[in-house]
Amino acid sequence: MTLQNRVTPFGDIVAVPMRGLFTGNRGIIHDPATRTLLRRRWTSRAWIVCSCQYKGVRREVMATQSWTELFFLDEATALAAGHRPCFLCRRDAAKRFGAAWAEGNGGAPPAACEIDVVLHKERLDGKRKRLHSLAGPPQSLPDGAMVAAGDRAYLVAGGQLLLWTPDGYRPMQALPMIDGMLTPPSTLRALAGGYHPALHGSATG
Repeated sequence: MTLQNRVTPFGDIVAVPMRGLFTGNRGIIHDPATRTLLRRRWTSRAWIVCSCQYKGVRREVMATQSWTELFFLDEATALAAGHRPCFLCRRDAAKRFGAAWAEGNGGAPPAACEIDVVLHKERLDGKRKRLHSLAGPPQSLPDGAMVAAGDRAYLVAGGQLLLWTPDGYRPMQALPMIDGMLTPPSTLRALAGGYHPALHGSATG
């Protein structure tokens, strides 16, 4: 049974068989009896991206009244959707993200709850994903940023744009007409400040 628990760069949660490199959650948004999503798409501002392995714990996905296990192709996908590294299972990555956030946004490295407040404002437009304006050509964005053209998402990697698909990235024949940026601005500044998200192997050759 293919569960509806795979997150796209647009923040949508879809049912596809490929799970990706990371898991994460937005609180409890499923019914464990049917293992299906409820109408709400978050119950917490803490949208996190977690390691698929942590202290040997194995979870039966969406089977208990606990956090809803979501999955991401890679960390760039999760960041574009509005998630940030978990300070528990990915503490080293979270500390690097916090330091890069401070470098790019100014101030001291923030607490997780402070990041969550900022991201919750930046990732949503009502109940929909917020698109942000671009200040320059998309190829000039830091690696790991994502932009949108219609209903398609593109990753910036090495000054090039790669088409996002549920099972990996694809090279492009022509530059699309970009509508805006998917990655929240504060996260974008963290990428510019030195945070390097883990990318799917198809993005790096």
